[in-house]
Amino acid sequence: MSDGYKTLGFVLIVIWYAVIGLMAAFGTIWLNRKMLTAKREQIFYAIFLIVVAAFYLVFVAYFEVPAAWRLETCAVLVFVALGLLGLRLPFALIIGYPLHGVWDLVHEIQAHGVWSAFEPGQLTAIPLAYGVFCAVYDFSMAVYFYRRRGDWDAAWKAAAH
Repeated sequence: MSDGYKTLGFVLIVIWYAVIGLMAAFGTIWLNRKMLTAKREQIFYAIFLIVVAAFYLVFVAYFEVPAAWRLETCAVLVFVALGLLGLRLPFALIIGYPLHGVWDLVHEIQAHGVWSAFEPGQLTAIPLAYGVFCAVYDFSMAVYFYRRRGDWDAAWKAAAH
């Protein structure tokens, strides 16, 4: 097969993962709006940011990239801090999710040799198009958080009284 077919296949995979990321975001939003109060919803998304960031440590172990432990651990700690802040401050989630999406895209772009801001081995490998899926999901969620921030703030204020 020629490089043209390989490129076409990759483009279709990227589109497919982007659509799945968007569908996953809509499904997550719909389910959590049905099942959780506003306050609990914010708490869920804050904890979820921590969990999805920790996937990078799983990838370091699975793909056996020992040189990536330091950088990936630092990145995870940043997202843990944003997640903890996001337990009460919607702004931390509005910033944290897109930053996570950018981190995913950096991995994706570097994996395909398009651009490399890091030395080889500093970043762990990720599954094909995982960065695209996560970036679409994360940016979609951030838009939702921005729109939902008033409800979350009101829920916390109501709980304090």
